[in-house]
Amino acid sequence: MNLLKTILSTSVFAIASVALHAQLPAKVESFPVRDVRLTASPFKHAEDMDIRYLLGIDPDRLLAPYLKEAGLSPKAENYTNWENTGLDGHIGGHYLSALSYMYAATGNKEIKARLDYMISELKRCQDAAGDGYLCGVPNGRKMWKEIEEGNIRASGFGLNDRWVPLYNIHKMYAGLRDATLQTGSKEAKEMLVKLTDWMIRLISKLSDEQIQDMLRSEHGGLNEIFADVADITGDKKYLELARRFSHKTLLEPLIGGKDHLTGMHANTQIPKVIGYKRIADLTQNDAWDQAARFFWNTVVNHRSVCIGGNSVREHFHPADNFTSMLNDVQGPETCNTYNMLRLTKMLFQTSPDIRFADYYERALYNHILASQQPAKGGFVYFTPMRSGHYRVYSQPETSMWCCVGSGLENHTKYGEFIYAHAEDTLYVNLFIPSRLTWKEQKLTLVQESRFPDEAQIRFRIEKSNKKTFSLKFRYPSWAKGASVSVNGKVQDINAQPGEYLTVRRKWKAGDEITLNLPMQVTLEQIPDQEHFYAFMYGPI
Repeated sequence: MNLLKTILSTSVFAIASVALHAQLPAKVESFPVRDVRLTASPFKHAEDMDIRYLLGIDPDRLLAPYLKEAGLSPKAENYTNWENTGLDGHIGGHYLSALSYMYAATGNKEIKARLDYMISELKRCQDAAGDGYLCGVPNGRKMWKEIEEGNIRASGFGLNDRWVPLYNIHKMYAGLRDATLQTGSKEAKEMLVKLTDWMIRLISKLSDEQIQDMLRSEHGGLNEIFADVADITGDKKYLELARRFSHKTLLEPLIGGKDHLTGMHANTQIPKVIGYKRIADLTQNDAWDQAARFFWNTVVNHRSVCIGGNSVREHFHPADNFTSMLNDVQGPETCNTYNMLRLTKMLFQTSPDIRFADYYERALYNHILASQQPAKGGFVYFTPMRSGHYRVYSQPETSMWCCVGSGLENHTKYGEFIYAHAEDTLYVNLFIPSRLTWKEQKLTLVQESRFPDEAQIRFRIEKSNKKTFSLKFRYPSWAKGASVSVNGKVQDINAQPGEYLTVRRKWKAGDEITLNLPMQVTLEQIPDQEHFYAFMYGPI
């Protein structure tokens, strides 16, 4: 315990003094969605359905909570459901993120117009507030004043008689961050910094103990956002804010390699760990990095089912007893997998282990893609593992759950993990039909397939500057007997399942690559080793 305290005092409290330029560069960098365009596939269909869903939402109804809190007249009434019963405004933040990603991923002009309108109206709200504040929490000013004065009354889903207000405001922080990074919006960046400065002033008189008490209430990934603001601005004062918003109750056991997750609200914890990882990357903090890795390994390998999802009734059940997972109607929550994929991507970029890509594929196909109603575009909250049960999909005008918010985003991001690069190496992680533009290498790569219905995936170099570089194709752990041919000639490969197949040569326009990944039917036992199995065909 004394050693753990020493590690914490060294690694946690030294963060603010670490210069931003000291961060370790990512070993592998994923391409932004603006560099990848999806082509015909179930993923492209899901993207198109999401555009329809996004444009079917009335932005004035999402903006109503913000206008009210700014003392301005709303142009429409709040949406119902969670949007007028205490969590007012949370979908507005998700909506901003989804519009930002969707515009970057598709260039859709209607989406861009909707995004511009949201930002302009939110800016009007922030300007009216006068101090950088921007939130939809009902009568939030009174509550935040209590917090500022040290009057903190926190519980798992409440804070000073409000429904998770920190979680709520996190969605607006994330929306402004995504509009900044995905679309280059200067207005969003200014608004993000102003809102972060407001938070610094709000907690300036609070002790670390008071803040830790406040963090008992679900607060999303505020530590990650504040670390992102530090990176965006180059100002390390925001790293100190990120450090103060990192919840020690979860962090300390993870640093010690202890799994204390049973009974915890799952999606409260995952965003915290994303924040630990983000801070670790910016500050070379190995203890926090290892904590994030331990969490990922624990959840993925010991607490997840065949679809890549986790939790029952939103909470982690015992790792040695999955009975409730098989019996309950509230199985894995979509929000959890949304956040596990975000954490997986971050871990892969600093350690390009194929295990991360294998999990990403499984969760993406079997949970995220499957969470969208394919004809109408609605989203699933829970995906029951209960035999013979059904799914409930959202409706645009009536359903405003958390998994609708993350669901709006899920189908905008399919392009961000298909490919990655490191200097003169291009990684192919996912087999999703798409066109990649690698600007730095003046390369355009097209991927075509009917995967997983067919084992053959085809690639074509559309444009190249005839430079030598390596193409690394993921050889999934579920495949056997893979082969690669270039322009019809079979290549010698030494890789095994669970590694990357590497082809290095001087690539030119017109080169064609064929990758064959034979799939088998396998049985996978439930993690608690009871006599329940999933049939798998490749990753499906």
